[in-house]
Formats: sequence, structure tokens, C-alpha cells
Amino acid sequence: MCEVLAGAGRPLTIPEILDLDPALAQSSVYRNLVVLEQAGIVHRIVTNAEFARFELTEDLTGHHHHHLICSRCGAVEDAPAVDAVEQAVHRAIAEVERAAGFRTTGHRIDLVGLCRACVEP
Repeated sequence: MCEVLAGAGRPLTIPEILDLDPALAQSSVYRNLVVLEQAGIVHRIVTNAEFARFELTEDLTGHHHHHLICSRCGAVEDAPAVDAVEQAVHRAIAEVERAAGFRTTGHRIDLVGLCRACVEP
């Protein structure tokens, strides 16, 4: 299943994982995703769509990015972590850490709105 996620190049739903590897049993995919998520191998992206999407964590891929999530159709698109944005996020995180006495180990940013297909009439 990790091979399917690694080769997809985008977050996948469980039905998409099953379509890409029909040899996988649906019940096994559900169970394995829970275990992989708990182990920090897979990241779950929750949308308003029927199914959550899954991708390998950036610790495995080495690809830091954020997500654009469509609130209408549930589509998820990777958004590159632009240097200027990352610097601003790190400054904001440092302020929150100081104020709250909290130490972060990472961050994820999901921008929610309408994808190109849902914006166009």
C-alpha cells in the first residue's frame, strides 16, 4: 500500500487506493491505514467529502508542502511550501511557542476554499 501512495503523487482516498491495486482487500486497507497513521508513516487529510485522503508523511518523502482543500467537492491539491510563507509561519510559530510555553515539532497548513473546477460555473 505504501508503494501505491508513493507512486500516486497526490493524496488518495481508500477507493482510489483499491483501484490502483485491486489485489488489496478493502478491510486490510482500512486496518493498515490506521496502523500506518499511528506509526507516523501515513498522514490523513480530512475533507468534507465522503472519504478522507491519505499520503505518506513528509518524513518519508522529504517533500514539505501544504494542501489546498476544496470545501465543495473535497479535492485535495498539494501546495508548495514557498520560502516567504515558511519564514512567516516560523516567525508566527516562535511567537506562539513563547507565549504558550509550547514546543512544536512540525506544522501543516490546509487552505480551504473552492478548487478551479468548483469556482468555474
